[in-house]
Amino acid sequence: MASAFSSALASLRRFAPDSFTLALLTTVAIATALPCTGQTAVVFGHVTTVAIGLLFFLHGAKLSREAIVAGMAHWRLHLLVLCCTFVLFPLLGLLLKPVALLVLTPELYIGLLFLCMLPSTVQSSIAFTAMGRGNVPAAICSASASNFLGIFITPLLVSTFIVQAHSERSSVDAVLAIVLQLLVPFVAGQAMRSLIGRWVDRHKPMLKYVDQGSILLVVYTAFSEAVSEQIWHKLSPSMLFALGVTCCVLLAAVLGLSLWMSRRMGFTHADEVTIVFCGSKKSLASGVPMAKVLFATSSLGMVILPVMLFHQIQLMVCAVLAQKFAERRD
Repeated sequence: MASAFSSALASLRRFAPDSFTLALLTTVAIATALPCTGQTAVVFGHVTTVAIGLLFFLHGAKLSREAIVAGMAHWRLHLLVLCCTFVLFPLLGLLLKPVALLVLTPELYIGLLFLCMLPSTVQSSIAFTAMGRGNVPAAICSASASNFLGIFITPLLVSTFIVQAHSERSSVDAVLAIVLQLLVPFVAGQAMRSLIGRWVDRHKPMLKYVDQGSILLVVYTAFSEAVSEQIWHKLSPSMLFALGVTCCVLLAAVLGLSLWMSRRMGFTHADEVTIVFCGSKKSLASGVPMAKVLFATSSLGMVILPVMLFHQIQLMVCAVLAQKFAERRD
């Protein structure tokens, strides 16, 4: 009886929100109750810009060139992961438009489409691949390549498929802003890896707070502006539920199609696990800073809400899937 209860409790914990998700919810609540306005909002905006630059600088410093070189030989796997991330996801987002607009506001659909154009995560893709006993070196290479290429591909996709009225900048300005605010710090971090790489590798657990802190800053400033724009009067509980269901359908479609394609192409079980987890993820860490650069501040809250919701759903679903893959491998 006790063992059955422990097993049930362990299963429930897989679906419990992690500490960072709770921090996100707390930040949204604080922004709702105490939004920053006026000069305070300007100061927060400058601090957030600096934090995002530091975030991508550390991402560049953390990226191991040896891991990239070791994984590059598996080009078929990496190509399939990139196609899932930057072709399959956006295609599904566009196909969902007629149905999505029946239950979501146009602003929320823009956020959903933006979600589809983001790169894959790094940390969780690698973690779930390891849990599912997949090809971890290939996961490191695929996830890192997706994040790097996303700096170029995501703004290009946004400029091509998202209505210009929802974007703060022209396509040229958007790419230039991404280059200056995200790519330049990233390249600087890579260039300095020989000097600070060992220190960064030793302090990775501590450096995650820079990642999370910069995201929380963007979320706070975005939802402060959104509260001023009466976001909670525009969003009903039924619409939030519909957004959650839409995110679940999107994730299920990508998981199923990536699994089917990996089997049709004859990949091993370890590679199959890597493709499923790297190809189905969307990065909150990259998505929130990119949204701040690409979209007008007044629409930022609606744009990042689907990204935040999808983030939690993918963590819960993939935690269960990783266990299933590991059991199948056994």
